[in-house]
Amino acid sequence: MNSNEKFDDQADVFAEEVEVNFDPECIIHIRPEFVDAAEHKKAHIIRKYDETVIRPQAEEARQQRQALLLNGQISQETAALDDELALMGLDPDEVRDTTMVAEYSEEIFAYMSECEMSTMAKPNYMDFQTEIQWYMRQTLVDWLLQVHVRYHMLPETLWIAVNIIDRFLSMRVVALQKLQLVGVTSMFIAAKYEEILAPSVEEFVFMTENGYSKEEILKGERIILSTLDFNISKYCTPYSWLRRISKADDYDIHSRTLAKFLMEVTLTDHRFLRAKPSMIAAMSMLLAKKMLGLEWNDAFVYYSKFTEQELVPGANLMLEKLIDPSFEEQFVCKKYSNRKFLKASIYAREWALQNHRSVAAAAAAEAGEEYDTSV
Repeated sequence: MNSNEKFDDQADVFAEEVEVNFDPECIIHIRPEFVDAAEHKKAHIIRKYDETVIRPQAEEARQQRQALLLNGQISQETAALDDELALMGLDPDEVRDTTMVAEYSEEIFAYMSECEMSTMAKPNYMDFQTEIQWYMRQTLVDWLLQVHVRYHMLPETLWIAVNIIDRFLSMRVVALQKLQLVGVTSMFIAAKYEEILAPSVEEFVFMTENGYSKEEILKGERIILSTLDFNISKYCTPYSWLRRISKADDYDIHSRTLAKFLMEVTLTDHRFLRAKPSMIAAMSMLLAKKMLGLEWNDAFVYYSKFTEQELVPGANLMLEKLIDPSFEEQFVCKKYSNRKFLKASIYAREWALQNHRSVAAAAAAEAGEEYDTSV
């Protein structure tokens, strides 16, 4: 079988399965025996936070509206509408910001939760690839990060592109010489979904230094879209979940910037294919808060729907990545080392080098395991 046949004509390797355990080795997730306890703790925290914080805040806001109404600062209609919104569990100020579509937020996130599993790639797809290996995927993603920055594309475009690559490689055998074509074509497709002014196909040809022709990219687009059954828009990037979680600390810029950096770190590591986007956002924020000397409090559990215990395994993998001697050579490290991103990668790497042993030891103690101090 030649390389063109491997890209163009190979039948699907497997049918997509949404009800499947993506992480039987518990690389990212906690072990099964801890799941029930974590779920019980999470439900208790969410219920308590709603009773002690959310409802009292809503009542305080209602009283403030009544005072404004009595002073003639707002109309009866405005007060009544805001009271009705509060009874629905909505923040009137957020509802007035039409870009937040707050009145539909619960339905939107519920739908996103339903879509997460169906848009995940097989975490072991490299087992049936014949010419490519995981380190080649890392090289491809690192190159796409550079292309993404050079053409000033939206963050979501990058995440969608990598998701397309992984899902396609989960279903088709691809020759090594076609791997970059899969990458650039996936970015081409993603840009059409997210960018207001997407780069033209000629620009994507230029990105590859004429390594592939316009016709090859357009043909690759048809193959990828048909293989994925045109199921692109159902994928929700971690950015959407991060925005929701950030409400817990009033959108603190330092936490968000560190979390964005850590999220992009996961793009280059195939082990994070086991984690849903919502979990990637949560574990990135958890580690960001730890780096800033802050705690994963009840507010973060309420908005993320994850306890600290559920996020620790993935956070430890991030630390492993940060302390790797070769990490400084990766583009994601260089990208976040400038002032625009508050030198997040420099801060995070220095913190990881100083604290990774104590963090890993604490996690092991919580899991009832012994930590090898020689690591």
